[in-house]
Amino acid sequence: MKRSISFIIIFIIYILAFLVGFLTFFLLKQLNISFTLKIIISDIVATIFVWVSGVALKNSSVYDPYWSVAPMVIIPFFVSKINLSTLLLLTIIFIWGIRLTLNWAYTFKSLKHQDWRYTYFKTNYPKSWQFLNLFGINLMPTIIVISVMLPAFKYLENPRFNLITVLGALVSILGIVCESIADIEMHLFRKQNKNHTINNGLWKYSRHPNYFGEILMWWGVFIYSLSGNISFLYIIGPLALTALFYFVSIPLMERRLLEKKTDYLKYQRSTSKLILFPPKKH
Repeated sequence: MKRSISFIIIFIIYILAFLVGFLTFFLLKQLNISFTLKIIISDIVATIFVWVSGVALKNSSVYDPYWSVAPMVIIPFFVSKINLSTLLLLTIIFIWGIRLTLNWAYTFKSLKHQDWRYTYFKTNYPKSWQFLNLFGINLMPTIIVISVMLPAFKYLENPRFNLITVLGALVSILGIVCESIADIEMHLFRKQNKNHTINNGLWKYSRHPNYFGEILMWWGVFIYSLSGNISFLYIIGPLALTALFYFVSIPLMERRLLEKKTDYLKYQRSTSKLILFPPKKH
């Protein structure tokens, strides 16, 4: 299947998924539940539609852009008033979402190709594959993304602008810049060094600076939202995101890198796992 045709199919799937989500939200208007809960349920229904599409196409990578696209679709629904703080928060989330979606598009080959992690789970856990596919690959990331957006949802009910807002914005912007530089460095490196481990730029100071940038982005949103006097319990969202990357994504990625790259063990021993930090000297 050609790359262009694959893009069109993905685009149609996402248009239909969000239409299904909007329809679900409309139907939920009859129920006496909170606006946020209606959005969450609608988001989950849209995710299930994407999962079904992936099953039909035999490719779970259909879900991959959902992580960055869904927040841009959802966040405008929570805007209660337009002011500087609201516009700044929306701008940060949209810049993050557009950049990450473009990065996905750049690396997307076609629907003939599936993320190696999904293939690994499908091959090694055939009996529980569809369970892992639905709950692990599709629903869990959706719930994680919703959890890191909850502080922003609450903040937008009563947006304020103060020094905490500025601090949060700076942390998020730093995260976006870090993730962007890391992705660009990796793309340039891979063109000429497919069998070696990147060890320059930000990758000299962290084995996963792209993940570090993603985590910073959402911690920034949490800090930003604190300026609206939200409950500190909303910290659960960024904590869950950090745990996902630190305890799931990174170990899975590094297990594969240790198998594929002979120089990765040396790099692993000398370089910080996540936070940017000067390399160890031996």
